[in-house]
Amino acid sequence: MTGAKKRIAWGITGAGEKLPETFAIMKDIQEKYRDSLEIRVYISKSGDQVVKYYGIFRQLEKYFDNAWVEINANSPFLAGQIQMGKFDLLIISPCTSNTVAKISLRIADTLLTNAAIMGQKAGVPLYIMPSDFREGTITTKLPNGKDLELNITREDVEHVEKLSRMKNTQVFEHPEYIYKICEEHSIK
Repeated sequence: MTGAKKRIAWGITGAGEKLPETFAIMKDIQEKYRDSLEIRVYISKSGDQVVKYYGIFRQLEKYFDNAWVEINANSPFLAGQIQMGKFDLLIISPCTSNTVAKISLRIADTLLTNAAIMGQKAGVPLYIMPSDFREGTITTKLPNGKDLELNITREDVEHVEKLSRMKNTQVFEHPEYIYKICEEHSIK
């Protein structure tokens, strides 16, 4: 990739787990590195519902110049842009267990699964923060402030483990890791 600015494609799926924290970090990174970084936001169909439910959609439009919502697996044409080197990396955070499973099983039938799989084939670094990272019970916050307990299954974790073994792919558990990703890619 040539040019002065690094470009990140940020994918948002239908997971609410750690969505507000991820948004805050991406906003911070966008503001800190505005002169050397461009973040484009790509939202899945389910993600569109979730960002609105969490009250983040308008903020995404306000803080990020480029935000698109999925029409189908090739519209917007993120997979092609990634393969042609228009982005330095793809971050999907937060990522549903459905999206994790599809990528691990090579099912490219949505905007973000297609972009992830095509990016892997082209050698573009892929970073995924699965909502279902570890087996067991987690407590997540709903938009209304209430707690919700969820049981993460062994089957979901197996897909995460499979992703972690794939070339050009890293999984991470906490949104703060995105700062480390930026350091690794010399985003300053």
